[in-house]
Amino acid sequence: MPEYQNPQHEPGTERRLLLVFLLTFVAIALFQPFLKKYGPPPPSPKTATQETAPQLPTSPAETPASTAPSVVGTKQGSSETETIIENDLYKITFTNRGAQVKSWILKKYDNEEQNGPLDLVNPSAAQKFGYPLSLWTYDENLRNRLSTVLYVPSDQGHQTAPSTITFEYADTDLAVSKTFRFDHSYIVNVETAVTYKRSSVAAFPAWPSGFGDQTNAPTYAASRVDYQNNNNIERVALKKIVGGATIGGPFQWASPADQYFAAVFMPDEPAAAAMVTLHNTMDNPQDAKRPFDVVGAAVGNLHGPTVERLYAGPKDLDVLEAVAVPGIHGAEPDLRGLVDFGWWGLIAKPLLRWPYIGLRWWYRFVRNWGWAIVIQTFIITLLLLPLRITQMKSMLKMQRIAPQIKAVQEKYKKYSLKDPRKAAMNEEISALYKKEGVNPAGGCLPLLIQFPFLIAYYRMLGIALELRHAHWLWVHDLSARDPYFILPTFMLVSMLVTQRMTPQAGMDPAQQKMLTWTMPVVMGFIFYNLAAGLNLYYALSNLISIAQQAIMNRTKLGREMREMMEKRARKKDK
Repeated sequence: MPEYQNPQHEPGTERRLLLVFLLTFVAIALFQPFLKKYGPPPPSPKTATQETAPQLPTSPAETPASTAPSVVGTKQGSSETETIIENDLYKITFTNRGAQVKSWILKKYDNEEQNGPLDLVNPSAAQKFGYPLSLWTYDENLRNRLSTVLYVPSDQGHQTAPSTITFEYADTDLAVSKTFRFDHSYIVNVETAVTYKRSSVAAFPAWPSGFGDQTNAPTYAASRVDYQNNNNIERVALKKIVGGATIGGPFQWASPADQYFAAVFMPDEPAAAAMVTLHNTMDNPQDAKRPFDVVGAAVGNLHGPTVERLYAGPKDLDVLEAVAVPGIHGAEPDLRGLVDFGWWGLIAKPLLRWPYIGLRWWYRFVRNWGWAIVIQTFIITLLLLPLRITQMKSMLKMQRIAPQIKAVQEKYKKYSLKDPRKAAMNEEISALYKKEGVNPAGGCLPLLIQFPFLIAYYRMLGIALELRHAHWLWVHDLSARDPYFILPTFMLVSMLVTQRMTPQAGMDPAQQKMLTWTMPVVMGFIFYNLAAGLNLYYALSNLISIAQQAIMNRTKLGREMREMMEKRARKKDK
């Protein structure tokens, strides 16, 4: 089945971007004749292990009657009713059919397609695969029954948090109790118990059908399942999520999530908890041959009633850090691990949060995320200016000693590479480097130092909830692609200008001309479909670099490099 790649969040894109930079660096290095021939010779993320669902007996294990509801008579609803729970953050609508959630509206987040607040419930997927807080059991018939019978609610109508609501159902062989407690936060306390034929059944509260902000292929492709097992945080990518597979605990928390939102289950008994991963496909109205992947999870106690907390809300670091998680030595005591900064987290996180340099710091003054990116880009480019100057100086030194290097090479030209006398040539060249204070890799090392900043910025923009639906000039959503492709086009043109203006001393003019076109075209192809915020950063970074390079080319250092390049070109023509 074909798979969509989420252009903003898919780790493969990050690796491809890094590969482009690395290949370009290698190409530049190889084009230096003395380095090419005589220069000194130059933990994968742990994949979540999905265990096979345990072989449960056909009839559930016996448990003491005190831990589960007793079947005494019948308790059934006569008609479908609704109960609404509301606080400043959300408005949740329960139905007594299945005692599950029909709507989970987040008041502080919008849904531009529906021109209103965001509903975390994905209506199309939930209708097919189940609504939030339905109960998942290994017995499919019982599972369907639990989701369709009419429960008796303790309250109906409109309730304001703090509040508690209980749903109960009982017939001749089945008894179910579901209790939900609400406060002023995003947290909901969940208690469920199911008894079937006088035995306690493992019935897990579930979030089975993705999220309401998933409306197109890239947003569905961002689905994943994350969980914390003791002090390890495991992340299961979309293509590795197996529907109906059981992952054993202990769990401090476990969560289906997408790019910006998550439903996080936090069991009161981590050691007894298990998670069942859910993975279904749904028709894609735009492309029937490429269905959407719908991901969810059910988390609960394998041995009886479940008591846990549920966080259903945004992947906002400030909010997540306020949610306490049962402490384990060496593990984070909250939900901040839900936000994945990737390999470059030590750089990406400060770029988002630190004062004076972080994106959120500048937003406080300009009140627009696009202009905050503009200011931050200017600061980062300015901070990296010394690296550009160091790079030019190193290249100039290499160009100055190029004739001496060539003379040494000619002296030992008659010997083969395997001849022991070639070692003397390398010793002479090394001595020359040392005498002139030249580092052979100095011209490329500053470029390599910039790579972590570039990749970290890409990662930071990919997870920054603040950029979701953030407007800037003609761009209506900085987390989505530019609707008119102005920014990626400008980025491509600015890269061409930057490459043309930057002197590459020691490189053959024909080779430099080829490199001038190759890298911008490749980068333009990659960035064509990426987020507008990322394109804004790179395009503006190139524009500032053009201004810097124009000034540097007028300095004594720049003029000397230009003269050497022109002299080399004239010799080549002769």
